Amino acid sequence: MSESFVSLRISVIMPCYNAATFVEDAVNSVMNQTYHDVELIVVDDGSTDGSVGLLQRLASQHSPRLILLYQDHMGPFPARNLGLKHARGGRVAFLDADDYWSPDALEKLAAAMDADHADIAYCGWQNVGEGAPGTEPYIPPDYSQMDTAAEFLRSCPWPIHAALVRRDAIDAVKGFSERCFSAMDYDLWLRLYAHTQELVRVPEVLAFYRWHDKGQISRTKWKQVLNALRVRRDFVAHHPERVAHLPESKVLELTDGYLLREAYKAYWQRNLLDAQKLFRRAFMQGLWKVGDLKYLLPALLPGALFQWLVGRADHLKENRT
Repeated sequence: MSESFVSLRISVIMPCYNAATFVEDAVNSVMNQTYHDVELIVVDDGSTDGSVGLLQRLASQHSPRLILLYQDHMGPFPARNLGLKHARGGRVAFLDADDYWSPDALEKLAAAMDADHADIAYCGWQNVGEGAPGTEPYIPPDYSQMDTAAEFLRSCPWPIHAALVRRDAIDAVKGFSERCFSAMDYDLWLRLYAHTQELVRVPEVLAFYRWHDKGQISRTKWKQVLNALRVRRDFVAHHPERVAHLPESKVLELTDGYLLREAYKAYWQRNLLDAQKLFRRAFMQGLWKVGDLKYLLPALLPGALFQWLVGRADHLKENRT
């Protein structure tokens, strides 16, 4: 690691775009951590809602621990990469401007990392806010005791703010890719796993993901599914040694099979916009069997007609019961 980095310092990278409602809480969540050496680098991503004024006040209040950077509206992953260029900590964590941590989150993650000589420490999390898809606290499994490659391919192991990573590991994988915006956190965890298998779990809920109706990427489900499929395929293509122990059929189930599973999930939940787009993609890529066609073929119709057919089928089913 470069001598310019402070080995025990934690650099927190926070992109901010039009988060005036929440960003002060997020900043205070970092500034009030019990860990003794934390710097916060906030990258404003071209906000137009008053976030900049708030951040300038907070930067003045917390100088020199809070560094404020600016970029044109390019998205969170270029913002995180810009923040990484200015980070001086030997460990890195990421927190979005609408999320927050418990006050002892970084202290507990750092302690676990040191105790196990790990490169990545991760913790549990909880969804909060109106519209959150379940608000029960969630503790992820101990991936070190499992088939980690299979589990990471099955789903993104943790959200962006539920992990602490050594800076040299981040640098080894060259930070974030910027090609699939709704799955680049997942892509980072997969590429980090390919680089290092030194993981440690803190079995406590320390990170909180705030749901709200302000254009969150998480709400654009079909795009998220397609991007997550791409990063799965990329991981298998670029790191075959990590999946060499898995049968080919299992790898296909965890990668290509994901698309149709998510299409059906959206369909049965009657998220018909998502379902139609995913069924169409599965059809075009040939990821189906004959029994799937009764769902896939209607999805090739115009959206309004597809939704009418599903509604009509639901109506007839209700009348029969």
